[in-house]
Amino acid sequence: MKKRVILIVLDSVGIGALPDAAAFGDAGAHTLGNIYEKRGSLAIPNMISLGIGNIENSRLPKAETPKASYGRMGEIVRAKDTTSGHWEMAGIIMNEPFKTYPNGFPEDVIRTFEEKIGRGVLGNCVASGTAIIQELGDEHMRTGKPIVYTSADSVFQIAAHEEVIPLGQLYEMCETARAMLVGEHLVGRVIARPFVGGNGSYSRTENRKDYAVAPIAETILDRFAEKGLQNISIGKIEDIFDQRNVGTVDHTKNNPDGIEATLRYIKNGEGDFIFTNLVDFDMLYGHRNDVEGYARALESFDARLPELIGAMKDGDLMIITADHGCDPTYPGTDHTREYIPLLVLGNGFDAAADLGTRETFADIAATAVEYLTGETWPHGTSFLSALK
Repeated sequence: MKKRVILIVLDSVGIGALPDAAAFGDAGAHTLGNIYEKRGSLAIPNMISLGIGNIENSRLPKAETPKASYGRMGEIVRAKDTTSGHWEMAGIIMNEPFKTYPNGFPEDVIRTFEEKIGRGVLGNCVASGTAIIQELGDEHMRTGKPIVYTSADSVFQIAAHEEVIPLGQLYEMCETARAMLVGEHLVGRVIARPFVGGNGSYSRTENRKDYAVAPIAETILDRFAEKGLQNISIGKIEDIFDQRNVGTVDHTKNNPDGIEATLRYIKNGEGDFIFTNLVDFDMLYGHRNDVEGYARALESFDARLPELIGAMKDGDLMIITADHGCDPTYPGTDHTREYIPLLVLGNGFDAAADLGTRETFADIAATAVEYLTGETWPHGTSFLSALK
């Protein structure tokens, strides 16, 4: 029987503030619970039946007999960004988090960047990406200067109108910034944020591109590739891991396409490790404080869940989780420091094991490696034995 792990990351679907959330300004954040309570309903019957409401402090309805094993996971790295979250679940524990810039980037960094790209920049502040293009879009159109901004996360974001700075040039600017932001200014991601529109009314496009740094240590993608196993990376996984051992790449740009791609690979029996990121929860709704949109995205994923589960083969182990929170009900538009949900199911595994509160996202890495290779991972604790 072929063994396969299917890891689906619901980007930013946190399940309650971590004990140190107050230090990040996130006390009381609870992405799932606050959406449910503010909206008054959340039609996710399939995730409820799996046991997402049985997770400690979920604030969601419980299943009498959960169909999956369930728990929640804390993050050891003192961060709340996409890269550190995905790296930790792939087995890396960073001693120092990436650098953040709550007051914008230092003058010398901006000056060097301007010299390298041959033009000035606008912004250099902490901002919402959708707000700053409305604020500075007209000036950008007049001057041709890219808009540089950051957030509470470790990101250097460059926004440009696709007709003012063509995509190729914008991506080159991002590559320039990526090469600069190392060492004392190690930033997790440089992100291209192209937009369109005019006359004070602008909207971002799906031509976003992320530039991460290479993982600082071995990941489970590396281990699986070394063992001759096939990795399949869906969504922005290839960017997060800087293309290292990502295997077959399907760079979907939204949830529906990501779900379709995942379903296709599951149905076809392809891959040994399928790693999917579904980005819309975070990108379209969490950062925009759009409770209704976030809720609808959760409901849309839930409606497709029976197809994903129904396509699973004998030997498939599916893990559904997140990488951080982004509570759309919370003040501000940044990620929130939260536990992430853990739902685990597979043919031949007993359901309804309470996996409790896990110390680190790296427990996913330890479990996947044990299941697919029989080996141990240096970080995290496998929960495989609890599933049998």
